[in-house]
Amino acid sequence: PDEVAEARRTVRQPRTALGGRIGGRREATMTLIGINVLVFIIMVASGAGFFDSGISKLFAEFALVPDRVGFRNSDGSVTVFQGVAHGDYYRLVTSQFLHFGIVHLGLNMFVLALVGPQLEQVLGRLRFVTLYLLAGIGGGVATYAFGSTSEIAAGASGAIFGLFGAYYAIARRFRADTGPIVLTIVINVVFSLSVPHIDIRAHLGGLVTGAVLGAVLAYAPRERRDAFHLAGFAAMILILAAITAARTAALT
Repeated sequence: PDEVAEARRTVRQPRTALGGRIGGRREATMTLIGINVLVFIIMVASGAGFFDSGISKLFAEFALVPDRVGFRNSDGSVTVFQGVAHGDYYRLVTSQFLHFGIVHLGLNMFVLALVGPQLEQVLGRLRFVTLYLLAGIGGGVATYAFGSTSEIAAGASGAIFGLFGAYYAIARRFRADTGPIVLTIVINVVFSLSVPHIDIRAHLGGLVTGAVLGAVLAYAPRERRDAFHLAGFAAMILILAAITAARTAALT
């Protein structure tokens, strides 16, 4: 057994054209789903609503708040939380793991379970998770940059739309049928525009971020693939940081 294990370590694992390991598992997708579910359980335990958009003190501390927000405590006192404009940039990350009720969570996790494994298989765990997080941040930045300063936003929808965008870009690169993903995007955009209180800015911000990163991942020259992918991720981080900084300067 030791010799077999050593032999396996010396054999290069076959990979997809975009760097994913052929035959690799889908544990990154399941881990992301598990984190979202765990966070929801913690939020409900801290006082957030199970079926509605009730907001707990813990929710107010980690949701996407552009400016300051006040939370009324059970004793009548008010706790004021700082928003992104006042330095709480972590909210652009943490807010994508919070949800307004079990239906919001269930819909997002259902779509993640459908799309995530396919992209993870093609991209590999590290690229997939980076894409997911940056798309979620891209959605949050769009909400922060173009939304109201008084709205509280949360949810994985920006990241989910980012996966849609990346899926489309990758499918185009390899001349696969893009009809189903285009139809999915159109249906979800129409749904977002039709239902009140859905943050279309986050959806479109995540979609654009994911599509751009998907194109970077798909069209990178094979001989410099890893360096090209890393540069693309770094460039996107700088772009999102610049938009965030410009919005912060405007608000303060």
